Amino acid sequence: MTTKAKVGIGLGLYVGTIVLFAIIFGWSRSDNDAFKPQEEFRLDAWFSIGPLDFTKATMYVLLAAIFMCATMIYIARRMKQKPNRVQTLMELAYSLMRDNITRSNMEPSMAAKWFPFVASLFLFIWFSNMLGYIPLPTNTHEKVNIFGAEVPSFALYAATANLSIPLVLALVVWIVYNAVGVREKGFGGYIKSFIPAGVPGFLRGPILVLELMSNFMRLISLSVRLFANILAGHLIILFMGGALVVLLGIEALGVVTFPMAVALFMFEVGLVATLQAFIFATLTAIYLGGAAADHH
Repeated sequence: MTTKAKVGIGLGLYVGTIVLFAIIFGWSRSDNDAFKPQEEFRLDAWFSIGPLDFTKATMYVLLAAIFMCATMIYIARRMKQKPNRVQTLMELAYSLMRDNITRSNMEPSMAAKWFPFVASLFLFIWFSNMLGYIPLPTNTHEKVNIFGAEVPSFALYAATANLSIPLVLALVVWIVYNAVGVREKGFGGYIKSFIPAGVPGFLRGPILVLELMSNFMRLISLSVRLFANILAGHLIILFMGGALVVLLGIEALGVVTFPMAVALFMFEVGLVATLQAFIFATLTAIYLGGAAADHH
């Protein structure tokens, strides 16, 4: 059987399944007043320690840090002369962080000094993103009764889908690379380095203001880029996976949206989670290298 015929049969079965579900469940709309998918993103305080509230975002940050440290320690203690698959994968990640992210954007001596910082950012964001695609019982608003016990339902959530986490990471990066620039060039020299060479005297003031604004906007772009991409991915998966069906009250629509949710889930796990960690770490290396460079 040819590939074209297999694809045709597959599409025919898929369309037939949609028609069958429409016949069985109907295509009429029913009202939904109970299920509110947006509640999965609410950060209710589970308990408090003094003025600090422990929420599921706090739990995901701790889990990402624990998994990152545990994984790196586990692999480091089992390094072999002939690497296995896990060690080979880790060596590829190490090469990516050292050569493609850090060394390609900094001087060799500076890259050696700042590699741990950049690599830690990359790994923490990657673990946070990947952990966000593992369903965990964190939705305390929607509970399931299991043998008389009210258990939180499973949900997808990521620490990086909460703006406060990417914003703190971006703030740390912003403070660090500006501090590096001031230390290397002095405060006045660092401010002057924002003005490109060859700019006429009467344009230096306006250009400096624009460059300083651009420098501050890096704080916003770093955080919002990571936050928006992860949150958008989770929202699309949520709605395609069933929330849209419930909200519209059209059961047969699930046959159409669920395969899309699976495809989007694989796309997010396979590409977006790693890509966003790579972009954040690469921009960090670029900003650090640029702050210490002789020319703007």
